[in-house]
Amino acid sequence: MPTPNPPLSGLALVLSGLSFGDTSSLAVPTRFAESAFIDASEVVDCTLENGTQTRCHQITVGYLPEGLTIGPFCPATLDDVGGIWEWTGDHHGLYRVDRDFLVMLDGLGFRFFDEDGTVHIADIATAPPDDDHACINVSPDESVEITMLLPVEPVMAETPTPLNTVAKVGVALDGVPVFSDAPQIQQTGHMPALDVCGGHIDPGGWYHWHSTSTDIETVFDQEEVVADCVVAQDPAAQFGYAFDGFAIFGSREAEGSQPQGLDACNGHVGITAEGPEAIYHYHATETFPNLPQCLVGVSARNNFSTTATAGVGATRAGQDGRGEPPRPGREGPRGMPPGFEEAAAELGVSAEALMQAMDAAGGPNADLDVVAEALGVSVEELRTALPPRR
Repeated sequence: MPTPNPPLSGLALVLSGLSFGDTSSLAVPTRFAESAFIDASEVVDCTLENGTQTRCHQITVGYLPEGLTIGPFCPATLDDVGGIWEWTGDHHGLYRVDRDFLVMLDGLGFRFFDEDGTVHIADIATAPPDDDHACINVSPDESVEITMLLPVEPVMAETPTPLNTVAKVGVALDGVPVFSDAPQIQQTGHMPALDVCGGHIDPGGWYHWHSTSTDIETVFDQEEVVADCVVAQDPAAQFGYAFDGFAIFGSREAEGSQPQGLDACNGHVGITAEGPEAIYHYHATETFPNLPQCLVGVSARNNFSTTATAGVGATRAGQDGRGEPPRPGREGPRGMPPGFEEAAAELGVSAEALMQAMDAAGGPNADLDVVAEALGVSVEELRTALPPRR
């Protein structure tokens, strides 16, 4: 059995006695899929969150990797089957989004369908949901580009960074961004359903994972979920890189054994299939979401930006990053409005988390009670921090 995880508060002490091996092992051009990047990666000057001046790999990807099949997310009716969702209330667990699951939610006070069995579906990229409870199914925007920064030489943080709701985790080797938990139904009233590989489309129109997709069927086995992910499954393979520069692997070591001595972030120092050096790396868990719970290293500042006008990493409203108007249905202040960076800092959350919570709760006219609950702050604190509404 793996060594029990130490508490997060004591993780720094655990890490202080370890050698992290060859921390400069990140080789973007060779580890990632050839089709992952829109442009060739490059090494640029960057600043880490702790103020360290260093060098980062800069990579640019599109809204979706070439050849990746995504969906379904929301079922059209109770007779259809959608993706998956982790329900955290009574009868908690990972479920297929189907009749049985939606009827169960109905019995718990969350009605996602009409009397004729039609499921409430909303595209929050174009308009807030009309129903109290809707399945979120965002339309893609093929024009979106995403730029990310990964430290060339990972730097250990003094204390680990917890990965709360919609926190930036990293990037998969196919170029798909990776984020922590999506907002729960109890917080927003709505369900941003995931497909059976654990991903969905951001309000900005680009696809991202909320799981280690290359090992998600290990989770299905544990949770007794019947589903087949289109991504090749290998619990020992490298899935991607966290934004601190350390690699993320599946739930098994290269020879198939369970990892030993994992810390609270689900990482340890050991040999991987990528080389003979023992290095620090993360492992997937066997339960959903099967991602690291925290990051031991320091991420780069401004490490995630998109040309989208909504969602995480969005540019300012009315522009898509190339001086062009937003796509139809996206007009209006759906990007990062003035004052949101300062508001996020005052609330002690990331600007991305604030924007995601606002988007999930209705955009510019979001229900602040829902946003406050999603962020874990009081409504009074939220109202005080946010810039005045127009």
